[in-house]
Amino acid sequence: METIDKKSNLDITYKPIGKFEETRFEKIHNVIFSNSNDASIRVAEEIAGLIKKKQAKNKHCVLGLATGSSPIRVYEELVRMHQEDGLSFANVVTFNLDEYLPMERDNMQSYFYFMHEHLFNHVDILSENIHIPDGTTEYESAVAYCLSYEKKIKGFGGLDFQLLGIGRTGHVGFNEPGSHYNSGTRVITLDHITRVDAAPAFLGIDNVPRKAITMGISTLQSAKRIVLLGWGQNKATIIKETIEGQISSQVPATYLQNHSNCTFVLDTGAGSELTRNKTPWLVRPCDWTEELTAKAMVWLCGKTEKTILSLTDKDYNDNGMADLLTLQESYDLNIKMFNRLQHTITGWPGGKPNAEDSSRPERAEPAKKRVIIFSPHPDDDVISMGGTFDRLVEQGHEVHIVYQTSGNIAVSDTDARKYAEIAKRIHPSDEAQLIIDSINAKKESNFDSSEVRQLKGNIRRGESYAATRYMGLEDSNVHFLDLPFYETGTIKKNNLSEADIIIMMDIIKQIEPHQVFAAGDLADPHGTHKVCLDAVFEAMEKLQSESFMKDCWLWLYRGAWHEWDINEIEMAVPMSPGQVLKKRNAIFCHQSQKDGVMFQGDDSREFWMRAEERNRDTAKRYNALGLSDYAAMEAFVRHKFK
Repeated sequence: METIDKKSNLDITYKPIGKFEETRFEKIHNVIFSNSNDASIRVAEEIAGLIKKKQAKNKHCVLGLATGSSPIRVYEELVRMHQEDGLSFANVVTFNLDEYLPMERDNMQSYFYFMHEHLFNHVDILSENIHIPDGTTEYESAVAYCLSYEKKIKGFGGLDFQLLGIGRTGHVGFNEPGSHYNSGTRVITLDHITRVDAAPAFLGIDNVPRKAITMGISTLQSAKRIVLLGWGQNKATIIKETIEGQISSQVPATYLQNHSNCTFVLDTGAGSELTRNKTPWLVRPCDWTEELTAKAMVWLCGKTEKTILSLTDKDYNDNGMADLLTLQESYDLNIKMFNRLQHTITGWPGGKPNAEDSSRPERAEPAKKRVIIFSPHPDDDVISMGGTFDRLVEQGHEVHIVYQTSGNIAVSDTDARKYAEIAKRIHPSDEAQLIIDSINAKKESNFDSSEVRQLKGNIRRGESYAATRYMGLEDSNVHFLDLPFYETGTIKKNNLSEADIIIMMDIIKQIEPHQVFAAGDLADPHGTHKVCLDAVFEAMEKLQSESFMKDCWLWLYRGAWHEWDINEIEMAVPMSPGQVLKKRNAIFCHQSQKDGVMFQGDDSREFWMRAEERNRDTAKRYNALGLSDYAAMEAFVRHKFK
């Protein structure tokens, strides 16, 4: 165990990846963990330690709490500590950061509902010690209410510990861009980006409230200890701006640079853009591994706007990479990197039969492979790797598309009602009318009925068959798993269970694949991709003793949100203009996901537009490095099991 830098005044120790290095770029103490689970447990341990310390002194422990996806695992661990280790919350007083306005307590999108579901209903905290901003507060009385909330916090001696997340605008709580350093608890109008990010939970941006009550920057700054959680690559840019940028009201989280006891707890994705991780050669001497060398050379080409083969000694020396030249001549480095990238390009994603394959990404044998393409939702297959899918089918491989979830929550009530009404016109039935009535009676806080969920799942299923048939695949090679973790009827999903893993193992054993493709894109707005990838990893790990697994390779693709960095790519599949168009038409088969898709994340364009731009950009980046010019490319990274 190693102690965090003395600057943070921690009462506990962390075990981060490596030691915290305070560089000239960084202005906020931070630690990076290999995964958010381990990081969350450590944060929960700090909170538990503080609770116990206060109990020993017979004092209240005053916690400022956050909502959203980031702290969920922290709360789960605190609940476990209460139930299994006897951690008591009897002395705990909580103040939540914020609440939507207007918002009823029993609305499943309310933070009152969130906190009780994830924490308060499962521990022995006294109800009178729970404070959450009241989303039913009338605008006329809001100022007085906010002042009373501040007074209550001060009445308990202030916040001992404040837990925070961070939004893409740099907001903490709902302190949006423009928030003043001296701001207190108040009503605020939500930034459009914040509402876009919340839209998946509300099943559309039109349902997201435009205002909220939030603690102010001054309120947060008065906390004795602040821990901010940051998970995933989609938070990396704002994390870098907050830690390394100048203090600005346009990025309210930068105010935390002035707090004397603040730590950002990050996973590798969230910390990936920090200078010491993104371009470590600008910070310190490096151990020049092959992977780091490739990363640095791609970066150097972008910085100098040169191709790989045209880089000179001066380019290396002028950009913090002089020590790399003590190991190899620039000419040798350039040739080696050029060959590495060139060898990733293949028009034969299943391997080229009867070809010498030592420098190809895939094996030549067997010439005809059994292939599983795992698709988290019923459209990720064509969105993320439609061109490669087409090549595999065209080249005679036995391709199986396996949809891991039904995708039913992504179908709007409007679409579901339309299909139910069509069904009723074709064949009048009580069942169709029941669905129509259920949708018409649905309120914002209601769950879909099982009948509505089934209809929505069938809509996605029918669209999937339309796309796979268009790609030339037989229906018998299309599989729908409907993994149980997903089937909750809400955005919030259950944890991955043994039942999910067994279903995954069964389909893999049934097909005995030589190749598996799975979604390695962990930046989707509601986390389904990560759970589905975890299911792939766990199922394949458990099957490692099976004889067919010795010849099974796992390739990871990315979806509509991010692409692999060029230096990471191990297989790049070029696409012709005709294949680009064919991929677009396959995506169009998923009609319920066009024209106002509910889960579009931070990009208002439709998925086919994003996919095409991403594929074109990958091809352009290869070309800018001095390689062949293609219309588009899909990229993959091979995952190797230990």
